[in-house]
Amino acid sequence: MGIEKLIRKELLSFGGYSAAASPEVLEGKIEVAAKDMIKIDANENPYGCSPRVNKALAKYPQFNIYPDDGQEKLRGLIAGYAGADIKHIVCGNGSNQLIDLLIRLLVNPGDEVINCTPTFGIYSFSTKLCNGVLVDVPRDDDFNIKIGKVKAAITPKTKLIFVTNPNNPTGNLTPEKDIVELLETGVPVVLDEAYYEFSRQTVMPLTGKYENLIVLRTFSKWAGLAGLRVGYGIFPEAIADFILRIKIPYNVNVAAQVAVAESLKDKDYLLASVQKLVDERQRLNAQLQKISWLTVYPSQSNFIFCRVRNVDAQDLHKQLQMKGILVRYFDQPRIKDCIRFSVGKPEHTDALIKTLRAIGG
Repeated sequence: MGIEKLIRKELLSFGGYSAAASPEVLEGKIEVAAKDMIKIDANENPYGCSPRVNKALAKYPQFNIYPDDGQEKLRGLIAGYAGADIKHIVCGNGSNQLIDLLIRLLVNPGDEVINCTPTFGIYSFSTKLCNGVLVDVPRDDDFNIKIGKVKAAITPKTKLIFVTNPNNPTGNLTPEKDIVELLETGVPVVLDEAYYEFSRQTVMPLTGKYENLIVLRTFSKWAGLAGLRVGYGIFPEAIADFILRIKIPYNVNVAAQVAVAESLKDKDYLLASVQKLVDERQRLNAQLQKISWLTVYPSQSNFIFCRVRNVDAQDLHKQLQMKGILVRYFDQPRIKDCIRFSVGKPEHTDALIKTLRAIGG
């Protein structure tokens, strides 16, 4: 009967979000040192950020000054990159924050959010945190969205439909015609294009036609800025204005704003790193296909999703971790026997394949 009695009752059983393990936390608990671990569990860019970012941050003279809260310069730079008007753009402390703000803005307690599972866990996390009702519409056996089922799930209480494209954790794309069919319902549709630079497929041209379309992107993956947390969204103008009002002040820090500016000056370097990962994705896919106890799903992202047969997936995850290879295991319905491998450098692929063969034969 202590202070916990003041906690909102619907949050007492809230499980939180299961993030990827940090090498520092595992130091001393597994067979290798943190510096020798192969981290392919969070879809980070192993080639890192542009060298321009490190140089600019080392020389930046005003870390004692708050960043521009209106994000004017930052939003202007992104407008040029994304091909959108600045009035439609809002930046966040990662696109996760924008997801949370959008749900706070639109979803009243009891309102519904449609979630095409399995997919990115933040949609569920933020909906439940805001006391919304999550409506899960399972994908088919190949993880394609059942558009008819989604449309049938829409009610007067439906406020949002989330679609990750390519989907995380499965890596597959939803065709544009299916997205248009969802947009035609009039319900706000959030297209999370976190992995756009790897798939090169986007619905950005549709933003001028459908005012219920919202596109989210991030600098975490392609630009190697996961640690600085900067994402952006292209919103209908009225929604963008309200999100700018309700966001926490100074939500994108100075270091992140400097890093974005330098990244966009060095697009050729960064997109060359993206191409390396796309090429390595193909090689990793081919090597995983040779392992008889894995079912490998096609991916248009910087990771590959596999179903594990005749080997316990959770145990496989633990065995790889003990060897210093960090991969992602999902303790969720329909994918409890699955593992996701982020695409790393060629030497990471070699080490992973060698270890998988040693574990499973």
